Amino acid sequence: MTTDANKPADTLRDGSVRASIWPNQTERGTFHSVTLDRTYTDADGNVKNTHSFSGADLLKVSRLAERAYDRVGQLRQAEKAASLAAERQSTGPDQGVEK
Repeated sequence: MTTDANKPADTLRDGSVRASIWPNQTERGTFHSVTLDRTYTDADGNVKNTHSFSGADLLKVSRLAERAYDRVGQLRQAEKAASLAAERQSTGPDQGVEK
């Protein structure tokens, strides 16, 4: 059984090369890690993943790494905005405001 904790926050692809962005919850908040892999089919027809890339894949890896970097920044901004909104909602409209 797969839970949300086992799913990436986002997955970016370029052909058979994939960048998966994983959220990691810590006491200090969420940080993200990225895994890069390549999908292939073995001689028996089984789909497998590897962390080994051919020379032809390297440009895809580079571009996916850059896209993943940008996406992590977007996720970080979205989480910060959600955190601020939740903080405002929990304090209420009149909290912290002098009359």
